[in-house]
Amino acid sequence: MTTKKYVYWQDDQMWLGYLEEYPDYWTQAETENELKENLTDIYKELTSGTIPSVRRLAELEVS
Repeated sequence: MTTKKYVYWQDDQMWLGYLEEYPDYWTQAETENELKENLTDIYKELTSGTIPSVRRLAELEVS
């Protein structure tokens, strides 16, 4: 099992969030647990290779 960081917040009655590594791919849910399930599904889809041109967040060390 691996862990991934995600950003989330509650807006009115909905929970919204995205995986830190994939900030362009947001999801929403009615509960925080449902949001986690949706984020897990998004991660599986994004890493499956079936979605073309997936944009990711990375770090670059410069001097």
